[in-house]
Amino acid sequence: MKLSKIVIASCLVLTGFGASAQKAARDAKMDAYINKLMAKMTLDEKIGQLNLPSIGFDVTGPILSQGVEGKIEKGMVGGVFNTYTPNAVRKLQELAIKKTRLKIPLLFGYDVIHGHRTIFPIPLGLSASWDMPLIQKTARAAADEATADGLNWVFSPMVDIARDPRWGRVAEGGGEDTWLGSQIARAMVKGYQGEKNDLRREDAVLACVKHFALYGAAEAGRDYNTVDMSMRKMTETYLPAYKAAVDAGVATVMSSFNEINGVPAAANHWLLTDLLRNQWGFKGMVATDYTAIMELKNHGMGDDAQVAKLALVAGNDMDMVSDLFIGELKKLVQAKKLDVKYIDLACRRVLESKYKLGLFDDPYRNISEDRAKNNIMNAEKLALAKEAAEKSMVLLKNDNNTLPLQAGKKIAFVGPMVKNQRDLIGNWSGAGDWKKATSFWDALQAQYPSNKFTYAKGANILDDQALIDKLNPHDAQIVLDSKSPADMIKEAVEKAKDADVVVAMLGEAFGMSGEAASRSDIGLPVNQQNLLKALRETGKPIVLVLMNGRPLTLQWEHDNTAAILETWFPGTKAGDAIADVLFGKYNPSGKLSMTFPRSVGQIPIYYNAKNTGRPVSDQKYTSKYLDIPNTPLYPFGHGLSYTTFGYSDIKLSKNTIRNGERLQASITLSNTGKYDGEETVQLYIRDMVGSVTRPVKELKGFRKLFLKAGESKTVTFNLSTDDLKFYDINMKYTTEPGDFKLFIGTSSADVKEADFKLL
Repeated sequence: MKLSKIVIASCLVLTGFGASAQKAARDAKMDAYINKLMAKMTLDEKIGQLNLPSIGFDVTGPILSQGVEGKIEKGMVGGVFNTYTPNAVRKLQELAIKKTRLKIPLLFGYDVIHGHRTIFPIPLGLSASWDMPLIQKTARAAADEATADGLNWVFSPMVDIARDPRWGRVAEGGGEDTWLGSQIARAMVKGYQGEKNDLRREDAVLACVKHFALYGAAEAGRDYNTVDMSMRKMTETYLPAYKAAVDAGVATVMSSFNEINGVPAAANHWLLTDLLRNQWGFKGMVATDYTAIMELKNHGMGDDAQVAKLALVAGNDMDMVSDLFIGELKKLVQAKKLDVKYIDLACRRVLESKYKLGLFDDPYRNISEDRAKNNIMNAEKLALAKEAAEKSMVLLKNDNNTLPLQAGKKIAFVGPMVKNQRDLIGNWSGAGDWKKATSFWDALQAQYPSNKFTYAKGANILDDQALIDKLNPHDAQIVLDSKSPADMIKEAVEKAKDADVVVAMLGEAFGMSGEAASRSDIGLPVNQQNLLKALRETGKPIVLVLMNGRPLTLQWEHDNTAAILETWFPGTKAGDAIADVLFGKYNPSGKLSMTFPRSVGQIPIYYNAKNTGRPVSDQKYTSKYLDIPNTPLYPFGHGLSYTTFGYSDIKLSKNTIRNGERLQASITLSNTGKYDGEETVQLYIRDMVGSVTRPVKELKGFRKLFLKAGESKTVTFNLSTDDLKFYDINMKYTTEPGDFKLFIGTSSADVKEADFKLL
C-alpha cells in the first residue's frame, strides 16, 4: 500500500563504544547459533516454530486449539499460551525437549495485564496514579510471579490511546493522552524486561506491546470494529505510545484486529514492515492477536491460503490459534506461490526470542515449586498491591469535607460492592484468585472491630437477566439475591435513616468492561440508580464509592451526592485500600487519565481537542450543544485531596527562546489544608499559530510532590524546544517560531498560564 512516509522522532542513546562492541559480539554469537540450528531444520520444523496455539486454563475467543500435545511432539508448535504453573509448563516443555528431533524449547505466554497472581488495579486505574516508578514496580512484580509460575512471555502492555469510554478495553490501557501513555509504555516495558532488558534473568519476561495499531479508536466504541483516521491523527496521537515501547526495547509486538487505511493490521505490510521494522528499527518478534489470520477471511481478504500468505509477508512471525501457517505455508512454497525466505525470516525471529531468554541453555528457566511458593503473593507483593490501589483512587467530589469518614459515626454501608469479592480484581485478572481478594467489609471489620456500622445490600449488581447472560464470566456468574429489588431497597433505606452518613458502594460487574464488553449506555445500571435515588430521599449525606472499568456518566450522581470516590477495580488488596482512603489513613492523590463525560452524546471527548473556527460562546452559531455544556463532568487530570493546594503565578526564566535553548517555568505549591498530601502538578502548552491547527492544550510534563500541611515547595519544569515540536504541513517533525502559552495546574481545566515566544 502506498502511504506518505511517517517519521516518528526517536531518541537513540549511545552508551559508548564498549557497550556497542559488547552488543555486536552478543548478536554475532546469537546469529551463529541460530544459523547453525536453522541449517538443520526442515521446512516443516521452521513452519512449526510459527504456530502459537492455546492450551490450558483460559480462552478469549471462539476456538480452543485441539491436539496441541501431539503437535508439540511433531515439532509443529513454537509456543503456547494460557498454560502456567511449574508442573503444567514442565510437562509441555519436556515434550518439546524430549520428543522432538531438534529439541527446540517452547515459549509460554499469558495475558498478564495488571498482575499475575497478585492483582494490582486495572491499568486505567494504575494510570490514574501518575506514578511511573510505581507502575514499573507492579510490572516487575508481575514478571517475577509469572516467571515463578513457568511463563516467559506476557501480552502486555496495552498502550492503545482511547477516547471513547463505551469501548470496554479502555480498562486495559493508560487513557486518552499520548504523552502520558508513552511514559506508561516505557515504565511497563522496563518493569517486565528489567532496566537493562536482560531477558536471561530468571525474573524477566518478553513484553508484548499491543494492539498494533490504533485499536483504541474503534468506531462507535465497539470492540473489534473498523478504525479509520487520517495519517496526521495516527502519527500525532495514536502511534507515539507504541513507538515509546519500541524505543524502550520491547521484545515483541502484537498486531491488532482492526483495519488501517482499508487493510487489516494482520495483513498490513506498511504497518508491520515499512513502519515498525524499517522506520522504527524494531528487531523483535510479531505475533497476531487471537485467530486474527483466520479472521482476515471475514474482512474479505481471501481464502485460507491467501490470508496465510498475506499475514506472513506483511510481517507476522507467529500465528495465534488460527493454525493457518502450519496448514497452508508449505503448500504455498511447493506451488511456488511463496518465497521460503519469508518463513526463514519469521522462524529466525522466533528462535532469537528464545535465545534471548536463554531457553536453549535452560529450557525450564529454574522452574520450581519452591520458587513459586516463595515469590507468588508474598508479603512484599501484597504490600505493593495495597499501595498501588490507594494511589490509583481518584476523589472526584467532596462537598463540605464529607470525607474522610469518622470511625465513631453511625455509618450505613449499602450496595452490592460492600461484601463483594469477585469483582474486586476486575477484568483481565488472569491467574488471580478472586477468593483471595480482601473484601471491603472484611477489611472494615478487621480495622474497626468496635464500630457502629450497618450493612444492607440494597441492590444486585444487575437485575437484567438478558445482560447477565451476555456477560458470562468465566468463573462466576452473577447470582440474583432471593429478595426482590423493592425489598432490598426498603431494607437499605431503613438502615440509611438510622445513620449519620450513607456510603453507597456501586459500579460495574467485572464482566461489564474489558474485551468484548462495549456499552452504549455507560451510566450505573438502572437498579443501582433506583437504590441511589431512594437513599437520596432520606436526606442523609451520601458518599458514592465506585468500582468500574471505564469512565461513567454521573451527572445525576454528581448533583445528588456529597462525595464520590473512584476506586476502579482495585485488585487483591482492594478492601484494605478502600477502607484506608475512606477513613483518612491514606489521603487520595489519583488524577484522571481519561475524561468523564456528562453524557454519551459528548463522546468522543478529550482535553486536547482542537479549536474550531467558531469556538463555543454565548452566540448561537458556535460549536456547542443545545442541551448540555461542552465541558466534561470531570476533566483529564482531575482529582481532589482531603487537603487543599495553592498555586502561585508562573515564573518564567525568559519570555523568548531560540531553537536548542531551554525555558524554566516555576510555581510555588502550598499545602493550605489540614492534611499531609500528595499533589500532581501538571504542565501543558499551546502553540498559538502553526502551519497546521494545534490542540488547545498538550500535556508535556508533571511532578508528584508530597507536602505536609502548611508546607510549600517550588516546582520547576525545564522545557526544551524539542517539547515544542510537531508534524508540520509537510509532516516534518519540527518547531515553528511563534507565540506559545504555558499552563501549570492541578488538572487540564484548572491551571495558571503564562506566555512565551519561540524565535
